Amino acid sequence: MKKIFLILTMPVILFGSGCSGWVDDVSTSPNAPTEVTPALLLTVSEVAMQSLYTGQLARTSSILVQHSAGNDFQMIDVRDYKITEQSNINEWKTFYADALINQQELINVAGNENPYYRGIAKVLKCMTIGLATDFYGDVPYSQALLGLEATEAALNPAYDSQESIIASIQSELDGAINDLSAPATANALLPGSDDFIHNGDVAMWIKAAYMLKARYANRLSQRDATGSANDALAFIASAGLASNTDNTNAIFGVNGNELNPWASFNTTRANYIKMGEFFIDMLETSTDPRLPLYATLDDGGGYSGVPKNSVDPTASNTGELYSSNANPLPLLTYYEMKFIEAEAKLRLGDAAGAAAAHNDAVKANILATVGAADAAYEAANASETAGTITLDKIMTQKYIAMFTQCEAWADYRRTGLPALTPNPDAIVDGIPVRFPTCIDERLYNSSAVVIGDILAPVWWDN
Repeated sequence: MKKIFLILTMPVILFGSGCSGWVDDVSTSPNAPTEVTPALLLTVSEVAMQSLYTGQLARTSSILVQHSAGNDFQMIDVRDYKITEQSNINEWKTFYADALINQQELINVAGNENPYYRGIAKVLKCMTIGLATDFYGDVPYSQALLGLEATEAALNPAYDSQESIIASIQSELDGAINDLSAPATANALLPGSDDFIHNGDVAMWIKAAYMLKARYANRLSQRDATGSANDALAFIASAGLASNTDNTNAIFGVNGNELNPWASFNTTRANYIKMGEFFIDMLETSTDPRLPLYATLDDGGGYSGVPKNSVDPTASNTGELYSSNANPLPLLTYYEMKFIEAEAKLRLGDAAGAAAAHNDAVKANILATVGAADAAYEAANASETAGTITLDKIMTQKYIAMFTQCEAWADYRRTGLPALTPNPDAIVDGIPVRFPTCIDERLYNSSAVVIGDILAPVWWDN
């Protein structure tokens, strides 16, 4: 597989190309470091991971779960479920050539002398491969990062099963937690501003690792209902979460190449994507206080979404909360963990505990989005008891809270909630549940497991 074979050269391409006018024995160009440092690798590793979670994959997920609507050009293809082997070539490249290789290289460069850098890299790597397997199912992993080794495995890496990848995620996150728990004095270098997500705060990265472990434990709800619930609850307890201050967010800047991807896309490709009719109607029906933050006013001065099989350039756009230039976007949050806790406890028969966790989750998300409690909404939607809590209520409120996040599509695939009606004019008879194998894999990797059916569930969805 040519792209994965070449990815080890990426750090050199990014950081090692100098100016021909500099003579080695006279001076060294300050713009061409001769050594790839942990600080340089950490920054590019975070940028690549964020672009996957908040860019085209997030927009596609949002349309598939009808948070948003494809309204023009290529986003109409997503609306009509025209997701082909050529649809996400850039995203496939980003997984391997921009994210995973730099994350693995950071693990290697950090070594035993820099456990904090190594631990953060392992968390980033698990976030990246987790998203890849969520979208594609079985993907190259154990043989995918062999770099310049001229071997059959390096050129044509085997596909690892999704089951084994998720097991590897749990194991690597254990290693990350161990690294991040080392004393500061065990590090030759300490991360700081080069870690723009948590500014070198390893306690926050430990929380993120446990939150990711809980997410992927709960992902197995259909495979092992009881075990996944117990594991998820144990990981959440180990995280020691207290509030929204424990969130891990994607961080953006104010310059042209640093902007929030939703803001950038809506500016450069106006009307390509709009709010979805199903979602807007849901928020309006319950007088949801998040509506003015999630959506802009439409051309008529109200709020409206686009039907799943139509277009409307006058409808509402993504709102200021998640579509302003430098606004952060959620990646791993306290309220997501409370929703997972609610779901897990309900599976285990603890209805009272599920209701309490659900209520806390709704309140936490209201606080995170609106900035203050909303007594009327919370009385109607965050006052469940052991006798009233249901999986439908938990997943519907989580669906609202996870706006703009890829995780909403994973939840829908696992649970079928909320009940969505597929686009009746789409080219397939159902909401897609996976991406097809990328064309580059079919053409260049003789070991590729090629799947073209976007209605074929991934392993954890069976």
